[in-house]
Amino acid sequence: MTLQPRCEDVETAEGVALTVTGVAQVKIMTEKELLAVACEQFLGKNVQDIKNVVLQTLEGHLRSILGTLTVEQIYQDRDQFAKLVREVAAPDVGRMGIEILSFTIKDVYDKVDYLSSLGKTQTAVVQRDADIGVAEAERDAGIREAECKKEMLDVKFMADTKIADSKRAFELQKSAFSEEVNIKTAEAQLAYELQGAREQQKIRQEEIEIEVVQRKKQIAVEAQEILRTDKELIATVRRPAEAEAHRIQQIAEGEKVKQVLLAQAEAEKIRKLGEAEAAVIEAMGTAEAERMKLKAEAYQKYGDAAKMALVLEALPQIAAKIAAPLTKVDEIVVLSGDNSKVTSEVNRLLAELPASVHALTGVDLSKIPLIKKATGAQA
Repeated sequence: MTLQPRCEDVETAEGVALTVTGVAQVKIMTEKELLAVACEQFLGKNVQDIKNVVLQTLEGHLRSILGTLTVEQIYQDRDQFAKLVREVAAPDVGRMGIEILSFTIKDVYDKVDYLSSLGKTQTAVVQRDADIGVAEAERDAGIREAECKKEMLDVKFMADTKIADSKRAFELQKSAFSEEVNIKTAEAQLAYELQGAREQQKIRQEEIEIEVVQRKKQIAVEAQEILRTDKELIATVRRPAEAEAHRIQQIAEGEKVKQVLLAQAEAEKIRKLGEAEAAVIEAMGTAEAERMKLKAEAYQKYGDAAKMALVLEALPQIAAKIAAPLTKVDEIVVLSGDNSKVTSEVNRLLAELPASVHALTGVDLSKIPLIKKATGAQA
């Protein structure tokens, strides 16, 4: 537990009222007998109650000790004052099962400025001595500072020189080490690459040997397959093909002989037919020439009568050619007021027929007795 005992306006041995504040660290003892005492004293009380009891005890002893000491003893030797309080109060709190771990004086002051007045003379003396000491110290310090600065510069120069030498030696050594390391590294890398190349070469050689063995096996298998295929082709293709070729050759030779014989027979047939057709044409030409000869003699003998016969034979053909467009006409309607006019038109057309034939052929149909009689009857 932490306690802060405080005594206000307590008179010292010289009658000066002081206010003192302390700080104490206490705890309950753990030995069985003392722990039993503490239990007997504080059983049923809380921590604050225990603090109040111990605090009042410490403040009582602090107050009694302040009355036996002077201000100078209290102010100048606080540790001795705190030790005295702890030694006086320890037996009393110990009988309650409480142990004082530490006790210190935190603050000492008064309300009448006794402490400040007490320190003014001493302060002035101390201030004077301090100023003299400061001046002497500053003088000595200046001298010493100059000496130290000179020594420092000398040492610094020597140190810089040594540093430069050390740095140069370090750089040289570093370069040598770096060069050696680079050489060793390059050699190691080259050796590694060479070893790797050798290993790769060995691996490649082994792979090539494996490929060669595989290729040999593949070639042997392919050779066996070729022999098997050749035998199979001989058995399944070549021999049947040779037999089929022989058969086709025999058939072709027979067909050739057949075609030759047929061609010879056809040629003989064509020759015979040509000779027969030539004989027929010759006979027909002879008959036609004889007919034309007889017809010419008849025409010459009968004269105009023969010509008239030819014209009469040609009239139906002429009429057919003229009437050909009329075959596309379904019917002809003649519009006329009386039947006698239609008849007269037909008679007129018939009467004009001999003139038309004469104009076309030069034959005068009116000179033929039958035609003349017919024309007169129409008239």
